Parts: sequence; C-alpha cells; structure tokens
Amino acid sequence: MTSRARVLNVSRVHPARATAAGDHELSSFDIAHITKIPIQRLFFFDGPGLPPFPTVVGTLRSSLAETLADFLPLAGEVAFRATSGAVVIDCSLSAVSSGVRFVEAEYSGGADDIRRLAREDEHDTEAFLQLVPEIDVTQLPIPVLAVQVTRPATGHGAVAIGVTIVHAVADGHAVWQFMRAWSRASREGLLTGGAAAPLEIVPPPTFDRAAVLHHPMAAELSRMFLRILAPALPLLRSPSSTPATLGDTVEQIRRTFVLTGDRIRYLKQQCIPQGGTSGGQQGQQPTTSTYVAVSSLVWASLVRAKSLDHADDAFFLVVADCRRRLRPPPGEGYFGNCVRPCLARANAGELCGEGGVAHAAAAIAERIRGFLDEKSDPLEGMERVLEVFGAIPKERLTSVGSSHRFMAYETDFGWGAPSRVELVSMFRAELVTLLGGRERGAVQVSAALSQPLMEAFAANFLALAGSSD
Repeated sequence: MTSRARVLNVSRVHPARATAAGDHELSSFDIAHITKIPIQRLFFFDGPGLPPFPTVVGTLRSSLAETLADFLPLAGEVAFRATSGAVVIDCSLSAVSSGVRFVEAEYSGGADDIRRLAREDEHDTEAFLQLVPEIDVTQLPIPVLAVQVTRPATGHGAVAIGVTIVHAVADGHAVWQFMRAWSRASREGLLTGGAAAPLEIVPPPTFDRAAVLHHPMAAELSRMFLRILAPALPLLRSPSSTPATLGDTVEQIRRTFVLTGDRIRYLKQQCIPQGGTSGGQQGQQPTTSTYVAVSSLVWASLVRAKSLDHADDAFFLVVADCRRRLRPPPGEGYFGNCVRPCLARANAGELCGEGGVAHAAAAIAERIRGFLDEKSDPLEGMERVLEVFGAIPKERLTSVGSSHRFMAYETDFGWGAPSRVELVSMFRAELVTLLGGRERGAVQVSAALSQPLMEAFAANFLALAGSSD
C-alpha cells in the first residue's frame, strides 16, 4: 500500500471529568464481536464554513474531552480478568489515564483531492484506509477508541475525520449515540467561543449490561462464544494473522448508491405482490417499511448477479435490535452491542424471476414479524448462531449491515453537514451497508464486492430500482 497520509502529531485526550469507576462486564452480545476488526467510520467535510485546521483540531479535542466525561468507557480499555474468566471494559483511573489517541495527519494530495474522494461513487479504498486510525486488536487489553483528523497537503477548506471504536464495546446504535453527543458538544463550544460546556444528553448513555447479563442463558452463551472465538485469552489472534475476511476484501470494489425518497416510494410499490394484500388489513393498502424495501432490492439484485441455481434457497441476514425485546428493556440509551442475527430464506429462482423484489420483501417481513412476536426471547437460539451461519454456503448469503435510521449526515461539528460518510472496515467478504442519506428521505447504500460481481449487482440494482443511471 502506497503511503498517502503522514502523521503530524499524536496526542491524548482525557475525559474532562474523570471519576473512579469499576469494570463493565461484556455481555454475550458483545462477546460475539470480540475478534472482529473495529468499526471505522470516515467523515469528509468541506466548504467555506470549515475553520482553519488548528481550530478544527482544537474544537474536536475540547469537545471530545467533554463528551468522554459522559461516555467514560470509551476512554478505557477492553481487558481480560483471569480470576473470573470475564472480558470487561476497564474504566479504572489507571486505564482511563492513558486517554484516547488523537492523531493529526496530512494527506499527500491537495484540498481538491480530498473533495474528489468525498464525491466519487467508487471508493478509493487505499486512501480511505489511511484516513482512519488503527487499533491493534490482537491481544487484550486494547483501547476502545481512537480518532484521526487529516488535512490536505495544499489548499484549504477540506478535512477528513476518522473514528475507530472496538466492535466488542458498541454496535451501530451506540456509535451514533456517541457521535450525536460529540458533534453537539463541538457545536456548542463553537457557539460560545470557548471550551465545550457540559451538556444534558437525552437519553443518557447507560453502560451497565445487567439487562443482558441477568438473562438465564447469558453466562453460558458468553463462555461458549469465548471458547469458540477466543480460546487463548488474553490473546485474540496471532500477531502475524489477519481476520479471515480481510484476505477476501483486498481486490474488492466498493461503491455507493443513493436512493431518493421518490425512488424508495417506487420500490415500496414493487414490494406488493401482484394481486396481494400482505402487510395490511382487508380493504387497506399494504405497507412496506423503508428497511424492507431497500433490503429487498439489495437481496434480489445480488442473487441475480450471482446466477445461483434456481432450485437452491438463498438467505438474507436480518440484524435485529433487541433493546426493546429484553425484559426488562435496557432503554434507548443502552451503550453496547444489543443486536442479533436472524435469517430470512427464499427460493433463488423466485428472487430472480418477475416479482423478485416482492418475494424478497415477503420473506424479510415474515422474519421480522417472527422476531417481534411478544413471546419471542431475543437470546433464544443464540447458541446455534455460529453453527447455522457456518453451514450456509457463503455465495448464498446476503449480508446488510448498519441502518437507514442512522442519520449520519446530521453529524455537524459546527461547520455544517459532512459531504460524505462511509464505513471503512469490512466485517465480511461481501457486505452491503445502509445509512440515512444526505437529502431528506434518501437512503445511502454502500456495497463491497468483487469487481465482476459489482458490475452485475450495479446493473440489477439500478434496473430494479427503476433508475436510468
């Protein structure tokens, strides 16, 4: 990989108000991600409202310090407790005293080059990877959070902000909870012309995993996941090894598509079976959620692109948030992993035929309704997750991550909305992720696929979405 970003300075950001705190034991939901690469989000900002780089750095540092006071575990470490066999977030003063690594860097190109990175549909993956900070996750203890801010070598009015968070500590809901709080603290600091002041966060973040840890299955699930995924604790993987998926992603093409609100409304109509009334009461127009509509488009497009045997079943990964399904529910402020995978299944031939998007929508909606059944237990069947997913041929599985409900383009640090937000880390060899789009009602769809597959996927995606692009 050609070096395209050089480090200018590395400092540490400490919580503005650090108090002594103990351990937060990770739940089985967290442990399921213990060996995954961290979540790496990249934000591009440009335009006349962007302050000079020193001001950007100073504002981000002071607002991050203030935000860490409310999100103290992000300043801590993920550690192993040999006496209990538990993996925890260590929030002790000794752990927090190291602070969060804050990298200032310079991109080898000019401001126009950074703007180009933010505007091209096809990602410059090599550049993106150098604009986010790394966290070594080969062995515990490991820091939870790192930040990188990168300026252009020449010109001004463009900057990239990379945020890396260890996946065993947070899911997407939690990441955006933190980003909302940090960006708000930054805006308030700029408005007052000084350091960020304490802000009331609603709902307040809660890090206690009791709602999951007290479940009758929780302890056994955690032990099972650790035994299978990380049998050599505190070693998570050999320093010379790489995650299994990374070898498959080197030659990937990564591309972003944007579905407008009008296009999504068109898609929802395509999700209605011909002559069918699924999803609505008798005499009512059936309804389809945005998630189901966009996911159905992705699934049908990818299955068609792969030319699967029409006699086979294809599978779709539904990621279900469990925050409202646990008893008692931990609340919307719960900061941690609280999602579980579920599988939708449909015949490949039906997905490839006329009405394929409608078939996909019916299968996904049925799986979601099953999960939302009031009698369902969010942890039921979790002990079989690894076995079930391992038995599915990878070419027959479509994975969609993140959520269109995550309003990434509302991440305003005080100089306007980002021009581009992307997930840099890839957790599977083939992955499609969703985000709320920059324009109202739009959805951003980012895909990482091999080059031949991407070409076929894009053609099907645009055709089924009714786009002439």
